[in-house]
Amino acid sequence: MSGQDWLEKDFYAMLGVPKDADDAAVKKAYRKLARTHHPDQNPGDAKAEARFKEIGEAYAVLSDPEQRKQYDGLRAMAGGGPRFTAGAGGAGGGASFEDLFGGVFGGGQGAPGGAPGGGRFGGAGAGSFEDILSGMFGGGAPGAGGPGGRRRAGFGGPEQGADLNATLTLPFRLAVEGGEMPVSVEGRSTTVRIPAGVRDGQKIRLRGKGRPGQHGGAPGDLMVAVTVSPHPVFSIDGANLALTVPVTFAEAALGATITVPTFDGGSVRVRVPEGSPSGKRLRVRGKGVRSSKGDGDLIVTIQVAVPERLSDAARAAVEAFAEATADADPRSGLAGSAAH
Repeated sequence: MSGQDWLEKDFYAMLGVPKDADDAAVKKAYRKLARTHHPDQNPGDAKAEARFKEIGEAYAVLSDPEQRKQYDGLRAMAGGGPRFTAGAGGAGGGASFEDLFGGVFGGGQGAPGGAPGGGRFGGAGAGSFEDILSGMFGGGAPGAGGPGGRRRAGFGGPEQGADLNATLTLPFRLAVEGGEMPVSVEGRSTTVRIPAGVRDGQKIRLRGKGRPGQHGGAPGDLMVAVTVSPHPVFSIDGANLALTVPVTFAEAALGATITVPTFDGGSVRVRVPEGSPSGKRLRVRGKGVRSSKGDGDLIVTIQVAVPERLSDAARAAVEAFAEATADADPRSGLAGSAAH
């Protein structure tokens, strides 16, 4: 970003904030606009991508106190930042940069020789536009005689590096217990720290692991979308683990104590209350995901198993049960509720 960019672009208007906006207001406006125009939210939208870059450019300047001070001073000197032509005598009679700053620093505004001792920028013995601005603010342009021969950040514009995206498929046990796993993006390998209990579809942000910044800007972040491989028995339910356990009709109807496996390879005994229907959830405290925030629970969902075939004795028993409970209608009131 050149000095001319600073004159031509109204960074306050880009972010939609007044010139006296404090740092918090600038940051809030930037975050709102960045979320709206982020390329991930607008895939294939060139206008949104350009707007996102423009927003980042404005924020990079206005969020830095030194650069903002330089920017405000430069635009105030230029009368608020009207568009100037790069050369003398632009279309419509607009003044050039040389004309503007020639007047400010005592040089002539006309052709060489138009005023005593007045030289145009770029003329013999005169510094470039960047040299003049660097001298004003204490920095040196590349190759110039300023201290260190370095361009001030205000004119290069520190740009934050782009965020990157990656996907990672985790073994179920690693998702439950947490750990580390490498991920490769753009030819670089990075280690991802997996928190215990990470969910399928969750995204993990790695700060500073995106693309490098430009002109001293901070690097972007790496967003890792997680896919958790399924387990034949367990599933993750927040901080809890869950499983479904089949029970017989007699166990559900009469109540029973059953043995349930736990994720650590052990087992625990669970009491099934009398008259438990399919889908009833039972909770075992402290047998879920273990993390620094505490241990989750094991959620046991019972499912009444119906035998595919019955022996003669079993059939007779079921028929006797059906006869004994003929007055009970489990669908009573269903039709009335459906009519509402």
